[in-house]
This record gives sequence, C-alpha cells and structure tokens, in this order.
Amino acid sequence: MKKHLNAVAIGALMGLAFVGGHTLTFQGWAQDKAPDKATSSDSTDTYKQLDLFGEVFERVRAEYVEPVSDKQLVEAAINGMLTSLDPHSNFLNSDEFQDMQSQTRGSFGGLGIEVTMENGVVKVVSPIDDTPAAKAGVQAGDLIIAIDGKPIVNMSLNEAVDKMRGPVGSNLTITIRRGDQEPFDLNLARATIPVESVRWRTEGNVGYIRITSFTERTEDGLKRGITDIKKKLGDKLQGYVLDLRNDPGGLLDQAIAVADAFLDKGEIVSTRSRKADQAQRYNATPGDLADGLPLVVLINGGSASASEIVAGALQDHHRAVLLGTQSFGKGSVQTIIPLPGHGAMRLTTARYYTPSGRSIQQLGITPDIEVQQARIEEIAQMRGYREADLKGALNNDNKQNLPGQDGADQKAPATPTTPAPGTSQQQTDKPATPGQDKAASPPSDGAADANKPADVDYQLSRALDLLRGLALFQKGQAG
Repeated sequence: MKKHLNAVAIGALMGLAFVGGHTLTFQGWAQDKAPDKATSSDSTDTYKQLDLFGEVFERVRAEYVEPVSDKQLVEAAINGMLTSLDPHSNFLNSDEFQDMQSQTRGSFGGLGIEVTMENGVVKVVSPIDDTPAAKAGVQAGDLIIAIDGKPIVNMSLNEAVDKMRGPVGSNLTITIRRGDQEPFDLNLARATIPVESVRWRTEGNVGYIRITSFTERTEDGLKRGITDIKKKLGDKLQGYVLDLRNDPGGLLDQAIAVADAFLDKGEIVSTRSRKADQAQRYNATPGDLADGLPLVVLINGGSASASEIVAGALQDHHRAVLLGTQSFGKGSVQTIIPLPGHGAMRLTTARYYTPSGRSIQQLGITPDIEVQQARIEEIAQMRGYREADLKGALNNDNKQNLPGQDGADQKAPATPTTPAPGTSQQQTDKPATPGQDKAASPPSDGAADANKPADVDYQLSRALDLLRGLALFQKGQAG
C-alpha cells in the first residue's frame, strides 16, 4: 500500500512540474525548455522526500482523530507547498478558480445587487440597472433575511453572496423585509452581471476617473470615460485625475493598456523571470487619449501590483504627478496554470520593473507629492486690519478693480471640491480584494459617484487644486 501511495504522490507532483497554462494576461504560457536534468544524487534525494510525504499521508489518513478524504489531504498538501513559496502563490480548487475567472472577466452570474451586512442580515445598498434584481423591484435599503428559505442569520456576507451567485438562468428565491411591511418573497432568475471597474465624473473643468481593479473590461471603460468627459467639457477640459487608491491590481495586459492610453512612446514595464531568455518588455504605442493635458495620479497603501505598474510608468516618463502616500509594494507577476479537473495553481513566475529599471517589490512607489488623508476644519479668525481700513489711505484709481465692477470681485470663489469642515475619509493600508455584489464597488457608467464624494476627500481636493495649477501653467507657456 505504501509503495502505491508514493507512486501516486510522485505522479501528482511530477504532473504539476510540467503542466502548462495561462498567465494573468490570459495569453498562452508554456516552458520553452524542459527542466534541467537532475543528477543521480538529486533524484535519489527527491525520491526520499517523496517517500517522506507518502509516510505522513498514510499516517494522517489512518490515524487522524476524524476521517479525512484523500482529496482534502492532497489539495491541502499542494496548497501548503505553494503558499510556503511566497504570499501570492497558492492552489485554487475548482470553485475558487471559477470565481477568479469571473472577477477577471468582469462579469458573473447573479442577481445584480450591491449588498452589505447589517445586524446579521444582508442589506441592499443599491440594485444595478437592467438586472434581475432591479427589474423585480428590489430597492436600496431592503433587507434580505433568507435565501431559498434558509435564514441569513449566522451566515457571513461572503457566504450569502456566494449563494446569490450561480449559473446564468438558474432560479433563486430571496425573502425581503422592507420597512414595516410583512416579509415577502421574490423569485429571480440569475443573469450575467457586468462589473464595471472604471467610473468617472467631472469636477468643475477636470475629468475624474476611478479604476477599482484591472479586469478584461478596464481598457474599454477607460476609453468610454475619457470620451464622455471630453464630450461634456469640450475645450474647457483642464486635465484628468486618475484615482488608483485601494486598487489591488489585476490583469497585466490591462495595466499596460491603461498606461499606454496616456503615453506616446517608451517602455511601460518589463518582466524578468528565472531564465534570462524569458524576460519581456512592453512598450507604448503612439497616441495619448488625454491629448497631453495635465494628469495627476492618486495612490495610497492599497494601490498594488497593476496599479503600481501604471503609476510607475507614468512617473518615470514624467507624464503625471503622483500624489498621495506610498503604494503597497507588490512587484511580482503571478501565472495562473490550470490543472484540468482540479482547478488551478497561482504561481509567482517573474518580477516586474518600471521603465527606469526600478523593482518596487517591498518598496512600493513613492508619490511625487506626499499627502496623507486628513480632515479639514475651518478655524474662525478675527478680521484683521487691511489697507482700506487705515485713515487717509489712498483710493484705488482703477475702478475696474473695485469689488462689484465687471470682472472685479476680488473674493476667490470657493472651490466646489473643498472638503467640508469636520469631515474625513479613512483609507485602507492594504489592498482590498476586488469584489462584486458588495457596497465597496458599485458599477456605474459616467457621472455616478465614483468614490467618496469629493467634499469629504482631502487627497482628491489637493489633486484637483494641483491639476488646475498645472493647467494654468501649461496655458501660460502656450500663450
């Protein structure tokens, strides 16, 4: 029996070593060369270690206090091997692999509601337009107290969301409590729910673009956002704020596409793997969608991986001013290698470098202007004396400059994005997992709320002020 188990273990491990798959860019990936042949002593040592694995496997299987399936033990062993390498390598079972694919595709089978957990039940933040939930009349503030007759109590938010997702076309019954009404049931058929990772709006004469994660839909969303902003502002457009705060990353090819959208030429990022001949460089193509207008990029401790690729490229090419706080510092590339019938493995296969050759692994991207998130308060001050208050002060001989005359109001208008007194916005210091059907990331097109409202966002307020200054400077140089 022992020899049989060892043979199975050896076969499984050897199978893992030669499986091909796909990178996070979803382009074909395979080893160009077979692994170096091991020496006789190396092979002997390998078989000894596999023999040890078989011994432990057998003991656990036979003597653990409760029965454990072979599948559970093998998957746990594989995951342990991968997670011991670095924080980003791991094993994905079939369900986890499918969920990961849904996130990167930017769509999933579900009902189409943004939800959060409140007092042990699921609260609807908002239904997504043209989805089964919206068509059935689900409203913001509704409480979902049961799914398919099973109460939500003692169920985590993730468990509830998983139950609401499922194959497109399958039916689901949710029990809703609305205000003082008696609870009622809604029977819904799941549909394909698109998840927009890009949202945008205008702030005065500035275009604000927020990217929450890098999915297959990000490049298209960015192009739609820029087109919409140009249409709304026309010649009044002064520039763009690109908000990458708390963006945990995603697909490498989408990060390259976003950086390319603002660059005319030059390297965007390079990757270097274990073998020198597998290094890759990605370059920008001609065309700047922003037409050379000033660009400010917001980053913070939650900006990781793909967001850092974009920020690093724009910073190295002096195309944008980075404002905020130090980014997360994840400078590695993970390859998703499918294991047919068993899910997939996520394996770190390369490091990436910014155009200037910087590796940001563990270091992150340092903003050009450091701005901590803060609270703004107006401090009442007694009015001091001014020249006009002094006895015998000379009159102004230019009536056009007097208050109330044409073009003469000397009081600067309040900036609409100045934070309100006594307000603040907390920021996350580590990347959040990009999610769907959660209140943190509502999909929208165009002018919907793309982040926290600007009047409580100090970093965004600073970015807008900076961009307006850059636009005035650029206009002065052109004149």
